[in-house]
Amino acid sequence: MSEEVIDEVIPLSELARIYRKMRARMDELTKAYDTEVETIKEKLDLVKIEIKDQMRAQGATSIKTDFGTISLVTKTRYSTQDWDSFKRFVVDNDVVDLLEKRIAQANMSKFLEENPSLVPPGLNSMSEYEIRVIKPTK
Repeated sequence: MSEEVIDEVIPLSELARIYRKMRARMDELTKAYDTEVETIKEKLDLVKIEIKDQMRAQGATSIKTDFGTISLVTKTRYSTQDWDSFKRFVVDNDVVDLLEKRIAQANMSKFLEENPSLVPPGLNSMSEYEIRVIKPTK
């Protein structure tokens, strides 16, 4: 005897309910995860401060322990408070490599809307459908 496969179409309202329930559970789990990770990060920062203080007190930049080698390194980060001047500096000195290779998505979208015939060489774009389900207003 063969079994019949019944293809049942689930109503969109039911799919929206299922979708929202799953999103709510994901949000709940993400919030719990983020809270726990934040707590661990705060404690880790305290441990880092203690390690740094002890290393500096000993005048050491590297110490081998049974659980790993601890290194005290200098990390320098750069930023600017004057983007207009910085951009001019980059252009004037032909040092575009000072910038990271990333396109500002919203700015590019707006630029292309305002200049449909002016497309930068080598520009790739990908569009896809995305599903969004928002809760009903009461």
